[in-house]
Amino acid sequence: MKKRKSSLMRMAEAATPTAVILAVLLAWELFVRWRGIAPIYLPPPSTILVYLFRMIGNGSIEYNLGVTLLRIFAGFAIAALAGVTLGVLMGMSRLIARVVDPWIAALYPLPKIALIPLLVIWLGTGEVYKIVISAVTAFFPIVISTYAGIRQTDRGLIKAAEDLGASRRQIQLKVVIPAAIPSIFAGLHLGMGVTVILIVAAEMIGSSSQSGMGFLLIQSGQVMETEKVFASLVVLAIVGALIIKLQQWIDRKVAPWTAYRDGH
Repeated sequence: MKKRKSSLMRMAEAATPTAVILAVLLAWELFVRWRGIAPIYLPPPSTILVYLFRMIGNGSIEYNLGVTLLRIFAGFAIAALAGVTLGVLMGMSRLIARVVDPWIAALYPLPKIALIPLLVIWLGTGEVYKIVISAVTAFFPIVISTYAGIRQTDRGLIKAAEDLGASRRQIQLKVVIPAAIPSIFAGLHLGMGVTVILIVAAEMIGSSSQSGMGFLLIQSGQVMETEKVFASLVVLAIVGALIIKLQQWIDRKVAPWTAYRDGH
């Protein structure tokens, strides 16, 4: 009986997020139709779904989403490699930390979107500009989180490794870096989140290539196709959620000890 009750509770818990989403969509649909709100201001979910399938059918969603994802992952890969490497070096060397830390402290608070006009002047509005803004945006949270994780390693673990005769290199590779993995992953999550935002903004502000989800959003807005704007936002939200879940899955596979305590 207890097992059955526990199973039902787990099923109800798993179904709750979906039920809430469906309830919100239903309330949205009913409210728009009851109030007679014009689609140009707020289209109902059913109409958005129709436009979404139309955009999938003509290939505009697939093409623009693919272009945006390539820009996101290209810049993020550069930022992850550079950010983790520099963060580890800062954590291992006081000299490097003292040299680099003032630059990080000065540049990190700077709104990255403010760099877009400067990068457009320097690099134009082609692919290099978008990949650079993606990399710059993700770099700072990654390097800061990595550095913090290295510096916050439990001194007791290091002392225990020293007592067992481990060399400095062995301590760094076998103790310090594994202990910093949760912080590194947290930085990667933050970096990916802000990269998605900045890439879409960059595509909206300057896009000579006329491609990407940002371009699709701004183009739809300019001709008052609100349904297409909402459809594009729905796609971005779904893709963003999938990227987060993918990162969490990779976290668990690469470092099982960082798995979330709640079992997600």
